[in-house]
Amino acid sequence: MQKPIEDTTKLLLQTEEEVFKKLVPTDHAFRKLRKLIHFGKLTRPLKSLYSELGQSGIAIEKGFKALLVQFWEDYSDREMENAVRENIAIRWFCGFGLTDTTPDHSYFGKLRKRIGPERLADMFNAVNAILQKKGLFGNVFTFIDASSIVSKTALWEERDEAIKDGEEKLNNANVEEYAADPDARWGAKGKDKIWYGYKRHHSVDMRFGLINKLCVTPANVLDFQVINNICPKQGMVFCDKLYDCKKVNLALKANNCFSGVIMKNNNTMKNRGLDSWRSKIRMPFEGNFSKLRKRTKFKTQPKVFFQCTFEAIVHNLKKAITVLPLKTV
Repeated sequence: MQKPIEDTTKLLLQTEEEVFKKLVPTDHAFRKLRKLIHFGKLTRPLKSLYSELGQSGIAIEKGFKALLVQFWEDYSDREMENAVRENIAIRWFCGFGLTDTTPDHSYFGKLRKRIGPERLADMFNAVNAILQKKGLFGNVFTFIDASSIVSKTALWEERDEAIKDGEEKLNNANVEEYAADPDARWGAKGKDKIWYGYKRHHSVDMRFGLINKLCVTPANVLDFQVINNICPKQGMVFCDKLYDCKKVNLALKANNCFSGVIMKNNNTMKNRGLDSWRSKIRMPFEGNFSKLRKRTKFKTQPKVFFQCTFEAIVHNLKKAITVLPLKTV
């Protein structure tokens, strides 16, 4: 009858790190992630966001890792509050001890605002630089495409309000005056796919499918109009028919890239056999977009860009710990 008491006593005498070592599996994704990324170095530029004076709060390294987990698991702020408090693996990964006080839900929104989209873009580039050294970027073939992000599915109340004010209808010319998200717009791909929100434009390296560049625009911005923002500096670039235009061709030449654009049917230079090969080459990487969130978490374009950038960081890190063996992570 003394054995349970003895086991409990032994557990209490162990250090926290020994306890975490037993409770968090050796092959857990967060263990691989901590071996892959030195988060102390990665978050060093963010330390300037906090003053050295006054009462000390949660270290920025812990906060950033908590945000990473939030986007990794697609948690809301309240779900993240519960997860970091109750989930042993998350508590260990973020750097909180067994008895440490963890942040409440309001902390995560404040931290996102403090970091902002520009600093997060720098973090995204820093993570990619680490993965580049690991050999995960080929810089030979690149896949470029855009996908929709829905801000709101129906705007009937906003439409009624616009008509009440004398507008003929609610459209992209006046929607910012009535909708809660002033930056979102209607976009369309063909006759059947129409949505209100944004577009996520991605440049994907085709060695392992990692995202190397991205930008976010209102949904009414045409895909080819942002080619200069996401075009690589070398290699062959694969795109669909929407990119078969003069602007894209000029951007590719200016960046020393070769065209892998599928040509439109009315293009006199179209080679169906070549375009069929291009389609097969790019097909495996179209699935990148299917795994990303289809709805916005936030309102306004800067916040949606923050969401998409963090999702891109998570996407690349998930790929990295899958591709790299544990011992070399």
